[in-house]
Amino acid sequence: MGFGIGEIVLIGFGVLLIFGGKKLPALGKAMGESINQFKKGMKEDDNSAQKIEKKD
Repeated sequence: MGFGIGEIVLIGFGVLLIFGGKKLPALGKAMGESINQFKKGMKEDDNSAQKIEKKD
């Protein structure tokens, strides 16, 4: 149950209408930074959990 080309184009057009062409690069950058911070936080949490397990 994936997205086809038509659905992706329709979603992209809707986003373009809502946010406008000038705000899309800033929106993409903010989303990318958020995802990177989330991944970094997950790695740090995983590393701290492993350190706690080794202490016990």
